[in-house]
Amino acid sequence: MEIFISRNIEDGSLLLDEEESRHCIRVLRHRKGDEINVIDGNGCLYRCILTSDNTDGASAEIIGREENWGTHPYRLTMAVCPTKNTDRYEWFAEKACEIGVDTIVPVVGEHSERRIFKPARIEKILVSAAKQSLKGSIPSVEDIVTVKDFIARDADRTKDKDGKVLKLMAYCFEDENHPRTSIKEALKDMSEGCKDITVMIGPEGDFSKEEAALAMENGYIPVHLGPSRLRTETAALAAVNAVYSHFML
Repeated sequence: MEIFISRNIEDGSLLLDEEESRHCIRVLRHRKGDEINVIDGNGCLYRCILTSDNTDGASAEIIGREENWGTHPYRLTMAVCPTKNTDRYEWFAEKACEIGVDTIVPVVGEHSERRIFKPARIEKILVSAAKQSLKGSIPSVEDIVTVKDFIARDADRTKDKDGKVLKLMAYCFEDENHPRTSIKEALKDMSEGCKDITVMIGPEGDFSKEEAALAMENGYIPVHLGPSRLRTETAALAAVNAVYSHFML
């Protein structure tokens, strides 16, 4: 099933941009009158009939619409520190999209080595991953922010949620006052009806003690992902898969 994307949809018709049009017409050799499938990136799938096979901007008539196509019954925000190797972060984003994530937030910790993040390439990767994995929604990528600022902003965001947000922090260290639980147990024990989850993953050097303390003061639960020592991008993907498995398997 080949999927295209369009951001230009109105009045029962849509227009593919130049890149999508060329792939549709030149590569796949679709012609006027052919049926194609198009997503809008916000959760909807459209069944369409091509009304123009212009490679600069193919147009189509919408003959069917399916909402919440390929979505999941939870909302997951992954706040993950950028890795030293950008390819690893891109790999995480691609695979997280295929499994199921809604928002990716690059966060900079006190121990972070990479403090610059350019979202353009990852956004393009996410479009491709959503189409490949048959999803109508494309995860959003937010601007880079410090861990402490994200925690403060996230606290404000959750004030209107009646506490129905599960906030987890994958943390390598623990003490008697803040024992860690497994992410599996944390998901099992979350409040009934809670389907909004935020997971923070630190840099290669982990969160600082000050960042961890601030997170726990703001409702984050310290969790572990098993006995293995995982790279940042592996830990992030393990967390995405744990959430997916809890709700979907």
